[in-house]
Amino acid sequence: MPILKNALEQAEMLLDRPELEAMIARMGKQIDAVLEGERALFIPIMKGALIFASQLALSMRTDLEFDYVHATRYDGQTSGGQIHWLHAISAPLPGRTVLLVDDILDQGHTLKAVRDDCLHRGAARVLVASLCSKKHHRLVAGITADFNGFELSDRYVFGYGMDYHEKGRNLPAIYALKENKL
Repeated sequence: MPILKNALEQAEMLLDRPELEAMIARMGKQIDAVLEGERALFIPIMKGALIFASQLALSMRTDLEFDYVHATRYDGQTSGGQIHWLHAISAPLPGRTVLLVDDILDQGHTLKAVRDDCLHRGAARVLVASLCSKKHHRLVAGITADFNGFELSDRYVFGYGMDYHEKGRNLPAIYALKENKL
């Protein structure tokens, strides 16, 4: 607990729970309008998307089929490396619309790899919903969010599914370190 306590002491709250919940409800309606009653395959990217994905799914009227993928570059660290596939999507993808749900679009390596895998396995289209994205110029070419909740400054963020050294995922708000001290 000292690691999280220290991080919170060096952080500021960017978004509180009511702001996040209101945005997620709006995003759910936007996705419903795009899917127009189509039955999509809803795929959260674990672990970070868990909280956001649950609330997003409950805010949607569209009939969804659920699966998940666990692919990570961070593995508890604060900077990424190679992508590790811990659980692949098991649902059939050919001809399907897939909605990938992720906590944050930062550089996009993991999200692009998952999206490309879905397309390679025959998905007709892949839509991306992210809780937030960072403003910077390090985004991998060829990946964007079709639905994005908030654009954040280029600082280390945690809470609401995002972690600080595997801690703080269940914080009911999004925090950013005041200085990028990782």
